[in-house]
Amino acid sequence: MTPDLPIPDVVQNLTPFQALMIPVALVGAVFLSLGAQFQSRGVQRVEARLGQQSKGLSLRHVLALLGSGNWVLGTLMLGAAIVLQLVSITYAPLIVVQPLGAVALVVTTWFSSRSSGVPLGTQARRAVWTCIGGVGLFVLIAALYGRESPIGRGQLITVLVVLAIVLTLVVISFRLVAKRRNALYYIIGAGILYGFVATLAKVTLNRIVNGTFDWVTAFAIVGVVVASAVGAYFVQNAYSSGSADLVIAGLTVVDPIVAVGIGVIVLDEAAGAPVGAGIGFLVAGAIAITGVFLLAKHHPDSRR
Repeated sequence: MTPDLPIPDVVQNLTPFQALMIPVALVGAVFLSLGAQFQSRGVQRVEARLGQQSKGLSLRHVLALLGSGNWVLGTLMLGAAIVLQLVSITYAPLIVVQPLGAVALVVTTWFSSRSSGVPLGTQARRAVWTCIGGVGLFVLIAALYGRESPIGRGQLITVLVVLAIVLTLVVISFRLVAKRRNALYYIIGAGILYGFVATLAKVTLNRIVNGTFDWVTAFAIVGVVVASAVGAYFVQNAYSSGSADLVIAGLTVVDPIVAVGIGVIVLDEAAGAPVGAGIGFLVAGAIAITGVFLLAKHHPDSRR
């Protein structure tokens, strides 16, 4: 008789309640998609009224968004998406539920095509499936070799230090690149920041639930707030210079890759994984990011 093959820890530890978090994350992805569409419309209408800025949205534009019905509705939907995401990452492994946001790309692309009346070409559809295929391969490898374990104070401090470096680089690069109104710059920047947000939010919520809140966790909350605020500003600028589905493509690709990457490199969630798994991570990430660049190039509504 053939002996039973070992089942990866992440599968063994996935309880029925944790499995319930998968549909929760999927519903959150739908809200993310719809919220992005309405926010994008709000930004475009405000710019049509007040004019476009050469270097990011001005304070006047940001305040005007608060009076836009489309933008407010989109923000409420994104708020619902965030709540559902926080619930899912609190009670299920990050590497399982975080990449499910890629479903939002399919919904957003379909919704955008239907509302604009402009069908996606073959190359644009190929770009979408390239994104999804890369993310799917990435999370498959992560699920096979991921190990969820308690996060020590030293590891959390490392994540916070890296986030501080990233925020510094973002501020410096913004002064150099923002005037070019490059949608990919804003999208990739927001995706990186939101990857840190997802990781720190999971750590914070788990520590609160487990009663291990300390001063380092308080700094993690500050990190979540700051990274979320900067990321949100980048997203609004991305809507101003690119299509909603391009924004979602970037966020649902870069965000989970960064979040899972932090888990693998800093939090040792892939400890003991073979070298082939590391190569697989790099290949899957490259495929997904290639899909984003292809979508930026071939999307019919892209404003390059």
